[in-house]
Amino acid sequence: MTTTLTVNGTMCTVEIDPGDILLDVLRREGTLEVRGDCHTGDCGVCTVLLDGRPVASCLMFAAKAAGHAITTVRGVGTEAHPHPLQEAFVHNGAVQCGYCIPGAILAAKALLDENPDPDDQAIRLGMDSNYCRCTGYEQQIEAVKAAAAAMREDVHQ
Repeated sequence: MTTTLTVNGTMCTVEIDPGDILLDVLRREGTLEVRGDCHTGDCGVCTVLLDGRPVASCLMFAAKAAGHAITTVRGVGTEAHPHPLQEAFVHNGAVQCGYCIPGAILAAKALLDENPDPDDQAIRLGMDSNYCRCTGYEQQIEAVKAAAAAMREDVHQ
């Protein structure tokens, strides 16, 4: 069957089977920044934003994403103009191997879009579905707090 997906603001027509998983379709169509690991929705590596809300793309049927805005980490910032979260993750040492970082950035973005001034507990809860085996979590919490402060400062300027 043919369906249309909107990924990072760009509409694309794709051929899918009814049982195709969003993660697999995105990767097949070249959206390689969305990664898979557990394929059970436990690790957060495959996180994308669906209409601004984090979802595990390894658990979602691609057909269900039709008509919704899908955002990957490439839709958050660019190399020339990174999102404050991307900058903060780098500057706070929250990135090592980088495998889990796209999902973590998206979970953090959804959190900050809802709560621009989260405390440590809110950050932990907002990112509790994203596992990192390299950096640990303190650096990521510090990165989210730094990005939140930078984003609040940008709003006031």
